[in-house]
This record gives sequence, C-alpha cells and structure tokens, in this order.
Amino acid sequence: MPQDKATRRPRAETPKGFRDYFGAEVTERKAMLDKVAEVYHRYGFDPLETSAVETVEALGKFLPDVDRPNEGVFAWQDEDQDWLALRYDLTAPLARVAAQFRNDLPSPYRRYAMGPVWRNEKPGPGRFRQFYQCDADTVGAPSVAADAEICAMLSDALETVGIPRGDYIVRVNNRKVLNGVMEVAGVLDPTNPERFASRARHRPPRHRQDSTALAKPASAPLLGEGRKDESGDFTKGAGLVAEQAETVMAFMAARRDTGAATTARLRELVGTSAMGSEGVQELETIAELLDRQGYGPDRILIDPGVVRGLGYYTGPVYEAELTFEILDEKGRKRQFGSVSGGGRYDDLVKRFTGQSVPATGVSIGVDRLLAALRAKGRIGTDTQGPVVVTVMDRDRMADYLSMVADLRNAGIRAEVYLGNPKNFGNQLKYADKRASPVAVIQGGNEAETGTVILKDLILGAQIAQNATLEEWKDRPAQVEIPRAELVAAVRKMLGK
Repeated sequence: MPQDKATRRPRAETPKGFRDYFGAEVTERKAMLDKVAEVYHRYGFDPLETSAVETVEALGKFLPDVDRPNEGVFAWQDEDQDWLALRYDLTAPLARVAAQFRNDLPSPYRRYAMGPVWRNEKPGPGRFRQFYQCDADTVGAPSVAADAEICAMLSDALETVGIPRGDYIVRVNNRKVLNGVMEVAGVLDPTNPERFASRARHRPPRHRQDSTALAKPASAPLLGEGRKDESGDFTKGAGLVAEQAETVMAFMAARRDTGAATTARLRELVGTSAMGSEGVQELETIAELLDRQGYGPDRILIDPGVVRGLGYYTGPVYEAELTFEILDEKGRKRQFGSVSGGGRYDDLVKRFTGQSVPATGVSIGVDRLLAALRAKGRIGTDTQGPVVVTVMDRDRMADYLSMVADLRNAGIRAEVYLGNPKNFGNQLKYADKRASPVAVIQGGNEAETGTVILKDLILGAQIAQNATLEEWKDRPAQVEIPRAELVAAVRKMLGK
C-alpha cells in the first residue's frame, strides 16, 4: 500500500525584502522616536495613527492595472471587489484623513505619525519592502511660516536625538524659483509646470538619490533621461534636453555665502517671472523667520541645490543632510548624506475635495537616522537584561516569585527562571544569554537562615578575564545577604 507523502514543512525564513527586529534594535528605535515625539509635541503637533490599509483609490498614485494590479504596493481585492493596499507612506493616509474629517479637525491641523510602511519594490542591500517612517505635517496653513516652523522643528529633533550642531544642515529651496528660472530661459511653459517632474516626497531618503547631489555634474543624467545605480535599478530622469539641464545646473549652483546673497542671485536668475519672484520672496521670508528664532545658516540655509519631487511639491522644499564622514563597506570615507526631506504640497488633499488645501510636511527615514546614530556611537539605550532569580527547589516557586515581585515593585527589571531547573549551570548560561547583571540564588540552606546569594555576573565576567587570584579575593563577585535586604543590595550592585 503506497505511503502518504510526508507533509512539507514550511521554511523558517523571512520573505524576501523583509526583516525581523530584535530587542536592542526595537528598544533603540523606540527611544529615538520618543525623543522626536517630545519635540513634535512641544511644537503643538498631535499624534495620529491611521489604518495600515487604504483603498487603492485613496492612495491614488498606484492605481491597479490589468497586468500587475499591485505594482508598487501590496494590494488585493476584497469581497466587495474593492482594491485595498498596505500604505506605502504616511502622507497619502493624512490626505484622506484631512478630507474625511475636515469638518471635525481644527484648521490648520498639525499632526505627526510614526510607523511601518510597505513598498512592493525590488529589494536589495539595505533596501527593504517594510520600513519605518516618521512624519510631521501641517494641513490648512498657506503661510510659509508653517514651512519655517517645520524646518526649525526638524533641526531641534536632530539635535535632540543626538546629532549635534555642525554635524547636520537643513537645506531649503523653492520649486517656484526653479520654475521661474526655466520660464525665463524659455524651457518651461508657466501654464504647465508639471512638465519638469521627479519623484514624490513620500519616497524616503533610503530609496531616493541624495537630491543635493543633483548639483554635481556627475548627476546631470538625472535631469535628462535618467541614471542606473550600482544595483542595476534605473531612476527615471526629468527628461530635459542638454540646454535645459545646463540652465537647471546653473540655478542649483547659485548658492552664496549668506542667505541674502543667495536670494539676491536668485532674483537675478528669475528675472521677470512672476512665479519665480514669488518663490524668492518666500525664501526670503523663511530665512528671516528662522533667523529671528536663532536658526542661522550653521543649522538651516537657503540652497538652490536641493531639487526634490518637483512633480509633487508646489513651493518650499527642504532636506536634512548629515555632514560627518563615515566609512562605507569598502573602507572609503564619505559623508553620510540625507536622512530627512519634505516640502509644501498644496494639491494632495484636492484629489478628495476638489479644492486646493495648503499643506507642508517632513518625513524622517527612521532606519537611516538610526544607522547614523550607531555610526557615530551616539545611541546608547539600556540593553541590560533583567535580574534573574534562579530556582533551586521547584516546590519553593512561591518564594522565588515573591523575590521577583519585590524587585519589580521597586522598579527593578527581574524574572524567575522558568526552564528546567535541574541543571543549575544552564540557569547561569541563560542569565548570560539574557545579558543579566545579577543572579539571585537561594538554596535550602539559605532559606533556613533567611539569606540569599547575589552573583554579580558582569563583575564576575570581568574578574574571570582580567583579575589575579588576590584581586578575586578582594573583589568578590558573589555575596550573601539577608533576604530582607534583597532590594537594597541588588540596587547597590546595579549601581556599581
């Protein structure tokens, strides 16, 4: 009689383009985002959590097609035949919320959002299909004071998480100024400015070329047909001919030593263009507002070299660049580059309401910023494990749990060993694997005398590696104390 085929076991591996985050990584990210949230909260922004799933119609950009209905996003058709998709950024859901609850929300509406987003794109080294974003936006404020505030808030957030002044710069430009330059040069129809288009803001820094690099001659292909990167991915260019590209390159090289000198040069370039003059005036206003608050060019500067999402933004654009050097995978020095970007997008909510709604915002690439903090040794969350109460007698589990309760009630992280207690050595190996600083031991003899033994695992490891026999005797890594003094003694040992 033929035997049934053995049931195929599933492969224990993450899907391609996805990853798992373990203890220290999750703790570091939360600590960093908590600091960013404190800054945003201080500026009067409210948190918003939107659904991870949106209708494809609401997402707008990635409408399904016959051949590949989920291109760019992870999409599916529900029982009502509606197309749904995992959100690919945090801005599209905001536009939907602003339209759906426009009669209930204050205007302007200021919100920040943090969470995972999903992109159905080709994965590669450091490029994942799920990653975190951290956004802050103001919807309903037409004044560029809102843009200046976003830039100031971004500057404060970077310094708060551990990027000191001098290691970053926030660069500010204006899409209107570039349009004005191109209009004067005769390469842009002012009635159809969308002809010069690039990728949208919601493409995060780690998936987008460093847009300040567009000012370099080597990046000129991005203004033309496009460029293929080292991974083989092709980035579509703006489609300009050589003369048009030269005009744009001259514009991006217009930065001078001061903001006033830069805007004066830009006024020369925009000439009689009304749109260009309006953009220069907005940059002058932003520079003045920031200067009055103490944000000088050492933190935020006017830089025409910033070219971002020109088919998406309608006014000021900005980008935070980290200026310190790191070593790449080949050991070469390079600047870290962009970790955040944003700008004004006054037409996004219009898709829902039919009316133009002013909006401006910024997005931080969370993984990029975390990587920068790690590279500079500026992230130091507490990755110490819990105090482990070992189990010497199964029948006395209540006593061990009582010890853990006392430690926890005193604010000390602690746990009872819940594995097989038969082999005590395995309990200490477990404590080592948990990065536990202290092990609590109470056998039958200690229970009779009302004492416990504290084993300083960190000191013990240091002594075992470096100390002489005499030092071992002088600095015991194990002490016996009264049970009543458990909390005080553990706290003292942790303090060392």
